[in-house]
Amino acid sequence: MKLEDVVDEIGNRFATVVVAARRARDINAYYHQLGGGYGRFVPPQVHSLSRKPLTIAMEEIAEGKVAVEREEA
Repeated sequence: MKLEDVVDEIGNRFATVVVAARRARDINAYYHQLGGGYGRFVPPQVHSLSRKPLTIAMEEIAEGKVAVEREEA
């Protein structure tokens, strides 16, 4: 996976950083809430060898597993 693939999927670098950070927080929260009852967070959508939430989030974006709504100005 290349960073350029992730940026191409989203559109620009700033938006990529924001989307990846939000998804990484969700992945991290998912791992911390395991065993605590009802799941509020979506589990990782890709099989990854990495244990880092940000890397997993970037892989999800590169594979098109994360939907992004684009607001027109």
